[in-house]
Amino acid sequence: MNMAEQQDERVEDPAVTNFRRYLRIKTVEPEPDYDGAIIFLKEMAGEMGLPVQCVEVHPGKIIVIITWEGTDPTLKSIVLNSHIDVVPAFADHWKCDPFEAKKMENGDIYARGTQDMKSVGIQYLEAIRRLIKKGERLLRTIHMLFVPDEELGGFKGMKLFVHTPEFKKLNMGFGLDEGLCNPTEKFTLFYGERATWWIDVICTGDPGHASKFVEDTAAEKARKVMNAFLGYRDEEIKRLSTEKLGDIQTVNLVRMSGGVANNIVPIELRLRFDLRLSPKQTPEFLENKIKEMIASAGEGVSFEWIRKGVCYTTPLDDKNVWWQTFKQVCDNRKLELDPMVCQGATDACYIRPLGIPVLGFSPIPYTPMLAHDDNEYLNEDIFLRGISIYESLIQALANVNYDQ
Repeated sequence: MNMAEQQDERVEDPAVTNFRRYLRIKTVEPEPDYDGAIIFLKEMAGEMGLPVQCVEVHPGKIIVIITWEGTDPTLKSIVLNSHIDVVPAFADHWKCDPFEAKKMENGDIYARGTQDMKSVGIQYLEAIRRLIKKGERLLRTIHMLFVPDEELGGFKGMKLFVHTPEFKKLNMGFGLDEGLCNPTEKFTLFYGERATWWIDVICTGDPGHASKFVEDTAAEKARKVMNAFLGYRDEEIKRLSTEKLGDIQTVNLVRMSGGVANNIVPIELRLRFDLRLSPKQTPEFLENKIKEMIASAGEGVSFEWIRKGVCYTTPLDDKNVWWQTFKQVCDNRKLELDPMVCQGATDACYIRPLGIPVLGFSPIPYTPMLAHDDNEYLNEDIFLRGISIYESLIQALANVNYDQ
């Protein structure tokens, strides 16, 4: 770090400094520096006098748990989840080094992970630091989770962790996880996610020498399959004019394979499709639609399931005291929420099936959504406001006084 950077960090809010330090740790998939992140997180916890537990759920994949015990630890706890890893960034397409955490004159901080989601992890820590400094004691225990592998699907992270004794000991009653930026004054809120369905469509036909017009080929059937699936895709795209992305089904061809030589018509071709099922549609509808589209290609076409997820949502109703508490805080602070189904997937998809309510929330308004994109950034004023918002939310949620 040069002298200019040192001077810059001496005058900025310490929370922003910590945020920028965290951003500079290259936790980039597929070879993230988890060791560096764990050292940093232990330092943060040590400054607040909070205990740290590290749970290795897979070789090299460690869940970091920082705990602030409540006055009644027998009650269900509040879990604040964030993931440590980030996606790759290609420096040639950025206006600055994506791991420099450079702050512009207007306070915009450019770095991979500013939005997704190192900002939220630091905001949790800094909100709790403020509460401790004020001498607050909250009713329920709070566990801050910093998890690996989310950007690769969480298969070696949260998916394994929820089945461990250590997770059970958390006694989780409610959780917060990542949300999304919003370019307006609104705050995006995820209450569920679309289910991921992957299928392989296998098209078989007559082989032969490529110098002839072989009839009834696998390629002809593959074309019919593609036309059917992409036709359905076009139908769903039209719905975007009146509905949110999380409320409709997406359909995309993601892989094609087959063939053995340049001069042989293949006997088999495989097409892999990624479909996302919205909670607002039934699994039976989409299953029947898949069968219908495959049948339209004729004989010799079948499919195999690669992944078939299930939609789980957290109800936003009067019976959900967690939602009511969350909403009351936002109403008091005059924060306009924009509830929606997440179009992608987060670690919450492994927690909701356990019957535990989780809301996805990142307090980032007035910001274009640049997660996974070039020149990802977050303004320091919005970041600092988010700490204050979490301070109110954490205090209210951890003081919910009912025996659940």
